[in-house]
Amino acid sequence: MSGSDYNLFWTEIVRQLMEEGNLSKQEHDMWFRNMEFIKGDGDFLTLGVPSNFYRDQVKQRYLNLLESRLHDLTGSSMTINFEIRKNNRQAQEKPITNQAQVESPESRLSSSPEEHTQAADRKPHRQLRQDYDFDGFVIGNNNSFAASAAQAIGSNPGGAYNPFLIYGGVGLGKTHLMQSIGNSIHYSMMDKKVVYITAETFINEFIHSIKSETQSQFKNKYRKVDVLLIDDIHDLQNKKETQEELFHTFNALYDAKKQLVFTCDRPPSELRNFTDRLKSRFERGLNVDLQPPNFETRYAILRKKLETISTSIPDEVLELIARNVTTNIRDLESSLTKMVAYADLVGKKITVEVAQQQLKGTFTSTLTANITIDRVQRVVSEYFNVTPADLKGKKRTKQVTFPRQVAMFIIREITDYSTTEIGLEFGGRDHTTVMHSCQRIEDRMKGDPTLEPTVGELIRSVKERS
Repeated sequence: MSGSDYNLFWTEIVRQLMEEGNLSKQEHDMWFRNMEFIKGDGDFLTLGVPSNFYRDQVKQRYLNLLESRLHDLTGSSMTINFEIRKNNRQAQEKPITNQAQVESPESRLSSSPEEHTQAADRKPHRQLRQDYDFDGFVIGNNNSFAASAAQAIGSNPGGAYNPFLIYGGVGLGKTHLMQSIGNSIHYSMMDKKVVYITAETFINEFIHSIKSETQSQFKNKYRKVDVLLIDDIHDLQNKKETQEELFHTFNALYDAKKQLVFTCDRPPSELRNFTDRLKSRFERGLNVDLQPPNFETRYAILRKKLETISTSIPDEVLELIARNVTTNIRDLESSLTKMVAYADLVGKKITVEVAQQQLKGTFTSTLTANITIDRVQRVVSEYFNVTPADLKGKKRTKQVTFPRQVAMFIIREITDYSTTEIGLEFGGRDHTTVMHSCQRIEDRMKGDPTLEPTVGELIRSVKERS
């Protein structure tokens, strides 16, 4: 078969998928529009994609389906390969002339050679880290939905996913993903003004504007942007006046179809001392959570990080780190950095034995840090046949009160959470209630010989799940 025959097969596959409804127009525009046929050679068909992110997403979502269709058409088993080709189709795209259509970054970039050059030469955004882009964000089961949504927003800000809120624990990549959106828009859409700010800075600037009587300038700064990225909105808790200002800023940008992106350490519904109307605004759009990465993703993250480092680290050491550091990406990278520093400074070859010795403290602390209040609540509620909502609720029956006290006691025993933090996660109870509950369990364990083994078994279950 000639190269043109393979090209026809590829075109026919895409046509069939669209016609049969296996591929929506939105999916086609998001993923297939930026792919192109490169070559066909014996048992292989090679497609061009613009980035590693595109390649990983297409492989995860469509590879099996595409290879199956290719087999049906050719009668033989063929493997689809992907080749990274930056802006592989952008120079061939015609600009969208129908103003009713949404302009994509591809059409913007291809509208003229001058704009293409401007985008390539554009200076880095002064508020965004250059290394926080989609190519450097490793995709796994824990974050694929969030990454796909972020990529869609980067291509079409102010569209379907607005506002966009990313929530999750420390070090899981919330800021990386948010700033990837900002960098994507900054480099591909020349007319868009992108502003990134932390909630703490937003608070401080707002307070300063009141003291200096420059509130009108403050409002103009944030209400005349095209993309507003605010990190760590949980820091706005108890800041009623700042919340009020953000509420009006939100409305002004949302009504003007400008993109809003937020990060938070918890779902909006769990924000405390937040006005209901501002929480409802956060919940209006798309909320996605980032979970701790699984082993495969942790290993891929380490491999990706190692690409930027000249030091050689054996695969078995990377596997050791990936299996033992299960908390978050930040701890993973910290462990790898420690190994690289050891190799550079001591001049010794990194082995599994060396890694175990140097990282034993990290392995122990990350195991403890991986234990969350939510996990303890789930283990205890399953054991006592109540729900996590019961433990957090107002019920004071013996059936609920005792498991609640046991859960509080276990959290105090095996984690570093304060009594105030524990109380907040049990329906906003006071820290003295937590202290009383822990004391009650201690006293009961002295008089009830069956309780200590029960608590010990629950602690083992919690650690096993971690």
